[in-house]
Amino acid sequence: MAYVLPAGKCKPPTSCPDCFGWGVLPGRACSACQSFRRNDEPSECGGCHRMVRLKKGYCRLCWHQASQDAKGEVTVLQPYLEKVRHHQLFLINLHRPRQPGPPVGRNGRRRGRPRTPDPALAFPPTSGWFQPPLFEAHRDFTRFDRRKHARLDNPWLAWARHVSHRLGEAHGWPRRVRLDVDRALVIVLSGHIEGEVVQYSELFRALRSRGLSIERTAEVLDHIGVFLDDRPSSFDLWLERKLDGIAAGIRRDVEAWARLLHDGGPRSQPRDVHTVWGYLNRIRPVLLEWSNRYDHLREVTRHDIRSHLSTVHGTQRKHTLVALRSLFARAKKNGTIFKNPTSRIRVGQQEHDIIQPLAPGHVQSSIAVAARPADRLVLALAAVHAARPGAIRRLQLDDLDIGNRRLVIDGRVRPLDELTLQLALAWLDYRRRRWPDTANLHLLINKHTALETGPISGVSVSAALRGQTATLERLRVDRQLEEALVHGPDPLHLAEIFGLAEKTAIRYADSARALLEQAAEAGPVS
Repeated sequence: MAYVLPAGKCKPPTSCPDCFGWGVLPGRACSACQSFRRNDEPSECGGCHRMVRLKKGYCRLCWHQASQDAKGEVTVLQPYLEKVRHHQLFLINLHRPRQPGPPVGRNGRRRGRPRTPDPALAFPPTSGWFQPPLFEAHRDFTRFDRRKHARLDNPWLAWARHVSHRLGEAHGWPRRVRLDVDRALVIVLSGHIEGEVVQYSELFRALRSRGLSIERTAEVLDHIGVFLDDRPSSFDLWLERKLDGIAAGIRRDVEAWARLLHDGGPRSQPRDVHTVWGYLNRIRPVLLEWSNRYDHLREVTRHDIRSHLSTVHGTQRKHTLVALRSLFARAKKNGTIFKNPTSRIRVGQQEHDIIQPLAPGHVQSSIAVAARPADRLVLALAAVHAARPGAIRRLQLDDLDIGNRRLVIDGRVRPLDELTLQLALAWLDYRRRRWPDTANLHLLINKHTALETGPISGVSVSAALRGQTATLERLRVDRQLEEALVHGPDPLHLAEIFGLAEKTAIRYADSARALLEQAAEAGPVS
């Protein structure tokens, strides 16, 4: 039997170490085993004699087999537990409840939303003084036992529960997420006192093994001011790898330059992280080459710059020279070099190729792989309205005016055609059924951002067309080229319709003019 990975899951299926069930695990074990007598210490099972957590002397695998042997006809499984001599393996998350109908509570009532906390707990606990810690000590929340260590009367826990309820109502958290966050707060705040902070490393170890939501719990702890994110910055880790092997004197200047680009300074705005990545990746080979001969950037001469530029051509030469100019200009401003060797080296005029239209087969291939409602809408926004992936991510629900058949993309009002309208209605219907309580105002959401208020990631937007020739960017370019071919190569018209810059609109117009001339020279097809 082939196991199909569910949509949206990035983890591969594997076997649960406790019950041997096969499937995608939320943590170390499956969800059922994580909640199966969690606080008990492992002991020898009376049926299979394994050292695992037990309930009434038997492990969950034996309980599952006894339930299968009873075939749902009885509620007392003790006689069947004593007769278990074999085990039938199974797939996780496929069990059906014994009792039909909606889930009920202990007293026979329908299970509803988590209880609303007392409004009197809406304020942080206050005390006259607290003893600051003498030294920092890391706590191990993985050893938490609810029956022994839970302190539900802790004022910090009560306040965190109130904040969690308020955030859950505001962000549309489903019942499962709210209960998971409540369990996590009991684990980390039962013994909390004023002045303590909960670090991410402590939180991760305790919640990941139990399959609880780390992001939502950290959000609640951050709101009450007791959370400390001790994770190293991804930019710092990346920069450390890129600077490895560079001479110490050159490394100091390059590191100061890269951090200034990323973080900004008194007279410079921070640049996009992709710009920093591109700059350093482009010049890293020449920096490694210079590190074999020089100890400082002040030893690099104009001849060294020209020698390296002679080995690259086209856009690579342009990007390399721009990055080197930025590096040496910053080093000269800081006083670490005496003269800028890149000054008066011309980039040169770059000749652009003629933009070619996409083949119909490539477009049809992209249409075929866009199967989900969100993917179809994204494809239409790029192919019909020439919207960039970033603009698609930023679209709000208010930007879609169905009554007046208008769509606002990055502040520019566009008419809503019939195709985009039908795809938008299909997506809104799916969104309403899938996440009815979400508070995210962005038009496109997924299972992660439905619990938040931010946009989806760029990877999520372009994931459906990954590997296709007609990507979102190619579809956008093809739409703008088509406009120039149909309505004439007029740069002013293109700039007005799509909000293009002057040089970009002129480039599309030149490409359209060249394609029209080529078609006229070829003549009609006989």
